[in-house]
Amino acid sequence: MTQVVDFQPGGYRYVKAVFQYSAGVAAQPGFAIERVRFHRPPALTDGFDAIAAHLTARGRPLAALCGCELRSPAPFSEDGFVEFNRHYVQTLERWGLVEGETNPVARTNVCPVHEPPPTPVFHAFSYTVPDDGDTLPSFVVAGGGEAPEGHANYRDVIVRLGDTSPNGLREKVRYVVAEMTRRLEALGFSWQDAIATQAYTVHDIGPLMWQELVQRGTARGGVTWQFTRPPIVDLEYEMDLRRVARELVHA
Repeated sequence: MTQVVDFQPGGYRYVKAVFQYSAGVAAQPGFAIERVRFHRPPALTDGFDAIAAHLTARGRPLAALCGCELRSPAPFSEDGFVEFNRHYVQTLERWGLVEGETNPVARTNVCPVHEPPPTPVFHAFSYTVPDDGDTLPSFVVAGGGEAPEGHANYRDVIVRLGDTSPNGLREKVRYVVAEMTRRLEALGFSWQDAIATQAYTVHDIGPLMWQELVQRGTARGGVTWQFTRPPIVDLEYEMDLRRVARELVHA
C-alpha cells in the first residue's frame, strides 16, 4: 500500500519507500520546490557542504532538502549499494532528515558511461522555499528501475533479468512507466503535470519511444535520454521526472 507522509519541517510530503530514499516528494501548500544543478559536480562531502551553504543563504533549514541527484562511477553490486547508501544517509541523519529506516528525501543515482566521475558526486539537489501561490504545485519523482523496491535483493525481482532484446526492453520500460505513474498519482499528479522527464539507459529505446512513452502520455514535455546505467548491476532502464518552480546552476 502506498503511504504518503507529511514532512512538516521541510514543507513537503513524500511517498515512503526504502531507507536510502523516498519514491518522490511534492511541496505542501505555501511552499514550492527549487532545483540547483552543479556546474562542476562535487564529491558527496563537498556537495553536502555546498547544499548546506546554499540553504543557509536562502534562509532555509536543512530539513528543506527534498531531492538529491547523484552520479556514480559504475553500477554497484548489491552489497556495495547497501554500503554506499549507509554512508550516504549518515549526513541526512545528522541533519535530522532520516529517522530509523524512514527517509523523506527523493533521489536519483545513475552511472554515466562517458566521462564517469572517479567517485560518487552530486549532480543536482532540490529543496523547498516559501511560496505565495503564484507558482504551480511542484514535485520531484525519484529515479526507479525495472525492479520493485523493498525485497531482499534486486536480482530476484528484476523484470526480464538479463534480457535486453526489443521485447525484454519493452517490458522493462512498461514496468518503469507504471511505477512512475504510481508515484505520481500518490503525490496527486499525472504525467500531464511533468515538465522534465528523464530516461536513463545505454540501450536503444528509440524504437520504443512512440508506443511505450509518447502514446502513453509520458512525453508531453519531451524525454531527455541520458546515456547512463542504473546504479545496480543487472538493472538496465531507469526514469525520473519533475516539475519545479525554478532551476538554477551552481558555479
